[in-house]
Amino acid sequence: MIDTKEEQIRLYARQLKIPTFANYADTIRQCAPDTDFSGFLLELMMTEAASRQENQTRRRMKAAAFPFQKTLDEFDMTQLNPSVSPVFLNELASCKFIDECRNIVMIGNPGRGKTHIAIALGIKACLQGYRVLFRNASTLSTELTEARDSYQLGKIERQLARTDLLILDELSYLSFNKYESDLLFKVLSDRSERSSTIVTTNLPFSKWTELFENTTMVSALVDRLTYRSHVLDMNGSSYRLMSTREEAAAK
Repeated sequence: MIDTKEEQIRLYARQLKIPTFANYADTIRQCAPDTDFSGFLLELMMTEAASRQENQTRRRMKAAAFPFQKTLDEFDMTQLNPSVSPVFLNELASCKFIDECRNIVMIGNPGRGKTHIAIALGIKACLQGYRVLFRNASTLSTELTEARDSYQLGKIERQLARTDLLILDELSYLSFNKYESDLLFKVLSDRSERSSTIVTTNLPFSKWTELFENTTMVSALVDRLTYRSHVLDMNGSSYRLMSTREEAAAK
C-alpha cells in the first residue's frame, strides 16, 4: 500500500520513465511565484528533456571510447601549418562534414596534434547527437580479424555501419597483412559516401604501400578516402615536443 502522493508520484515517474518528475518539488522552488500550472508543467518537461539529452550524450561519449578528452579550445592554433586555418577547423567543428558524408584525412609528422584535433571533433559530434567511434588503426584491424575468426564479423560491421563518424587513428605505425588489409578496405569502402571517417597518419599517400600487403588495393583505398574529403597538411615542428620544453623551462 502506497501511503503518500509523493510515493505515488515517484512510482509513476519510474513506470513512465520520466524520473525528473519525481523531483517536482525542486522545480516548484525554482519557478517564479506567479507561475501557473502550464508554466510549471513546461518547466518539468524541459527539465526531463535536458536530463535525457545529457544521459544520451553521456552514453554516446562512452560508446565512442575516446582514449582521453580534448577540445579545440585547448589546442594552440598558432602551431597549425599555414595551409590549415583556425577558421577552417572551427568550421569543421560545426560537424557539417558529417551531414555531407565527407571524410577528413590529417597527414603530418608526429606530435602535431592530429589525434587531439580528431578527438575534439569527435566530442563535438557526440554533443550534437552523432554516433562516434574512436579506434586506433591497429586495434580495429585486430578486432576485425578476431571477429572474422570467431564468426562475429557481421556484428562489428553492423556497429560500424551505424556509426556516423569513425575516427581511425595512427594509420601509419604498423603494417597490415593481406587479410587485415582486405578487412580495413571493406570497412572504409562501405562507408564511402554513406558516412564520415577521420584518418590520422604520419605517412603521405605515396608511402601507404608500405602499410598494406595488398598493394594493388592502396590506390582504390586512397581514392575512396579522399573523394569528397578534406585533406589537411599537418606537417611542421612537433607541437608536443615544444609544449614539453616550455613546461620544463617554466619549472
